[in-house]
Amino acid sequence: MTVKTTDLSGLNARRFVLATDLDGTFLGGSDEDRSRLYGWIEANRDSVGLIFVTGRDPKFIGELCRERGVPWPDYAVGDVGTTIATVSPETGVAPIEHLETEISARWGNAGDTVRARLDGYPGLTLQPTDFRYRVSYDIDPDIFDGSAWDVVLGMGFQPLISDNRFFDVLPDGVSKGPSLRRLVDYLAIKPERVLCAGDTLNDLSMLECGLPAVAVGNSEQELVKRVAHLEHLHMAQAHGAAGILEAIRAFEMHDLPEGY
Repeated sequence: MTVKTTDLSGLNARRFVLATDLDGTFLGGSDEDRSRLYGWIEANRDSVGLIFVTGRDPKFIGELCRERGVPWPDYAVGDVGTTIATVSPETGVAPIEHLETEISARWGNAGDTVRARLDGYPGLTLQPTDFRYRVSYDIDPDIFDGSAWDVVLGMGFQPLISDNRFFDVLPDGVSKGPSLRRLVDYLAIKPERVLCAGDTLNDLSMLECGLPAVAVGNSEQELVKRVAHLEHLHMAQAHGAAGILEAIRAFEMHDLPEGY
């Protein structure tokens, strides 16, 4: 069981915390939409917290914030939930080891075994990044052999397909939603203050985890079908960053300027 602690970043005292996927969600929408959302966040950092919940790795997150003018998050749940980390311009992305203990134990040293078992599997191209607790592939949907799903389950791990483009092998029971809830609990943030935002199937566990949620307007259709029944979820019309602002208004989670 995770032990609650005082959040030295003050995140548990902020009125609103955005926990958002990156590609297609926080990075989605028009330049104007992104500029509006990012500017509003930076102008309200005393009352707005930011957590990236992404399939991207720590190196990408650091480069994104340093080089592309994206606001630095307070924390990150990266690598499809297999990394839980603090984030700052000074230290970059630093994993919180005691929050990752269970993730590490469930994975062990499985990377080489998984790669060997799926080597040459039709439609799977291994991604070059050496992830710590996952193995990830790009999918060629024209030749992909869906039996890879059963192979991974048979090995005791969790397969995940998103946007019909990516195939992830994760520790059993580990994904964005459980890891975000572990972080929220650790930081003693009131759940009703957190808005989860996503757009593809690798966001499903996050949108289902019971926190207020939004599927932005450009969401993958399979995700839309899977979350349509959720009472705690707002199905946005607007895409990407604008969809996030739409949900903040709909849930009345924070004041927004006129026209946002």
